[in-house]
Amino acid sequence: MRKLYAKKEECCGCGACLDICGKEAIRMVVDREGFRYPKIDKNLCIDCGRCEEVCPVKKKGAEKEMHRQYFGVQAKEEKVRYASSSGGMFPVLAEYVFRQQGVVYGAAYDKNMRVVHREIHNREELDAVKRTKYVQSSMKGICRRIEARLKEEQWVLFCGTPCQAEGLRLYLKKPYPKLITADLVCYGVPSPGIWGDYVKHLEGKHGGKMTDFSFRDKRMRDSGHTCAYVVGGKEYSGSLYADAYCRMYFTNHILRPSCHQCRFCTVERSSDLTIGDFWGIEKVKPEIDDGMGTSLVILHTDKAKEIWKAVQEELSWFECGEKDVLQPRLSGPTESAKSRGIFMGFYRVLPFSQVLRLYQVLASGRALLKKIKK
Repeated sequence: MRKLYAKKEECCGCGACLDICGKEAIRMVVDREGFRYPKIDKNLCIDCGRCEEVCPVKKKGAEKEMHRQYFGVQAKEEKVRYASSSGGMFPVLAEYVFRQQGVVYGAAYDKNMRVVHREIHNREELDAVKRTKYVQSSMKGICRRIEARLKEEQWVLFCGTPCQAEGLRLYLKKPYPKLITADLVCYGVPSPGIWGDYVKHLEGKHGGKMTDFSFRDKRMRDSGHTCAYVVGGKEYSGSLYADAYCRMYFTNHILRPSCHQCRFCTVERSSDLTIGDFWGIEKVKPEIDDGMGTSLVILHTDKAKEIWKAVQEELSWFECGEKDVLQPRLSGPTESAKSRGIFMGFYRVLPFSQVLRLYQVLASGRALLKKIKK
């Protein structure tokens, strides 16, 4: 029987193997760090190898020579940009697909605040998927649904992490003229299990059910460095970097092991386009840096360039060069925190409230060490 991975670093958790298995021999199992990994039922597996063929880690396609184009983008409609994590490129793309009577797939919260990819059909549903979620989303069933839509000759926009987009491409096996794939400039995906524990922690703290969490709120015009959440009908907000979960994320303690060896941290990708925050806009184009977000857009394919022509009137934009956009996650993967092993050891055996307290000790120690080194 085949083995999909030997080490945790060899599985990105995209779920394409789950969807491709015609015998339903694969299920996703949560490990002790809260990440989902595929497990093969040896009694159902027929050793066909299809699961390996769709793995973005195992199946490394040859990169094509492309004349890429790079842009800084802001949606002209202010409310579109305000409600987006960066400059509003994704909702503009989504509106283009809706005009073609198509569907859009992106990451949303379910009723229990788990992050899942879902299908949406119109502007009214768009709010659910257009904001950044710093959690790895579940893709269960999504590749199958997208394939069914494409076979019905519907337009489809898929937005996700680069490994998710690559898993979808390998699953489909062939290009579809009405499929648009937009991957993200990705810092790395945090543990869904730790996110679930954090939701329960905040619900216990405030005495209610969480119904929303915005990781990149723009009310302070601070480039989305505010986070806000709603528990029991009451909103709470504060600095992104003061939030305990976000601090664990940005100090690299809760990222998936494969993220630290990610091969997609480059401008060379096989999606139609790449979108993300234009970090460094204050150096490249300071006159438009108003704290409300600017999207970085990289066009990889002729299809993307045709769509760009169709939507650019809805955008304020400027063209730039590759050197202007080479932020860290387009140059190499995020490094693991040196104390990640210690942190995850605590997480595996202690109540989550104690884990949070111990993390504060770890974080304080790191800050003190930095001061001593200076």
